[in-house]
Amino acid sequence: MRWNRALRSSLMILFVGLTLSSCGLQSIPQAKNNVDAAFAEVTNQYKRRSDLIPNLVNVVQGYAKHEQGTLTSVIEARAKATSVQVDASSISPEKLKEYTAAQGQLSAALGRLMVVSEQYPDLKANQNFRDLSAQLEGTENRITIARQRYIESIKGFNDLITVPPTSFMNSLVYHHEKMPQWTVDESERKQIETAPKVEFK
Repeated sequence: MRWNRALRSSLMILFVGLTLSSCGLQSIPQAKNNVDAAFAEVTNQYKRRSDLIPNLVNVVQGYAKHEQGTLTSVIEARAKATSVQVDASSISPEKLKEYTAAQGQLSAALGRLMVVSEQYPDLKANQNFRDLSAQLEGTENRITIARQRYIESIKGFNDLITVPPTSFMNSLVYHHEKMPQWTVDESERKQIETAPKVEFK
């Protein structure tokens, strides 16, 4: 009788444990897929921005030949940003920091370019410039949204693999480690705060 009770208790504990752990059986890989998709959207929007820059620089150069320093800084920042290759499935905190810093430097360089452009009425009236500016503004907005979704997806994934009961399933089956979160260090934050904002009028 005691043996039966002990067996039933053990089976009940095992059943409860498996039931709780099974919560993460599907949710963990789903969360991982969400992270990968969110990061892919971030990189896609950054690539879209990068693709707009050569035409934008060419148009500005035609009207603001004396702003070669500003144009060069944009070109160099773009080259740096596109040289940093990242993979969501294996990205390290160091690589993510390098990537975000490069994109932040490009944002600052573009901001300075747009401020300079304000000094050239003929440039502002150019239809190609206006079209490219509108596309760039829309892309910057999509970058902000995509980045926020990525941050939220990382938090959701990290919660699943570190907080019981789903963390038990991760320990037993998946063995995922926490993913690095998108953060901005103090020096980068100051750069962003002091950099001219990209505004299109």
